[in-house]
Amino acid sequence: MHPQTLRQYDRLGLVEPRRTAGRGRRYSLRDVATLREVQRLSQEDGVNLAGIKRILELERQVRSLAGEVERLRGLVGAARRVFTADPSGDVVAGTLGRRPSRVRTGALVLWDPRRR
Repeated sequence: MHPQTLRQYDRLGLVEPRRTAGRGRRYSLRDVATLREVQRLSQEDGVNLAGIKRILELERQVRSLAGEVERLRGLVGAARRVFTADPSGDVVAGTLGRRPSRVRTGALVLWDPRRR
């Protein structure tokens, strides 16, 4: 790519290369992959730079939301385990939607759905 093209992409925020002590640009492998995607979208698909910027932002958002979905699935999985006490005071364990089974322990169970 032409250096002026790289400067323009940097100004638009399409890539954010690291800088050397002399202010030169250093591109990571991720930056290079992004630059190749920008070039492909521009040349092959005819997308303008504003459209490319929006596409890249949406792809970042999708990755972030996918991570959040996985985190929430883990919380739901942990929350499906239920610990209660029966009338005699024994700890009873079960899973939501199923009949609880007795836990043979005298230990106090503390349950925190935020921890895995």
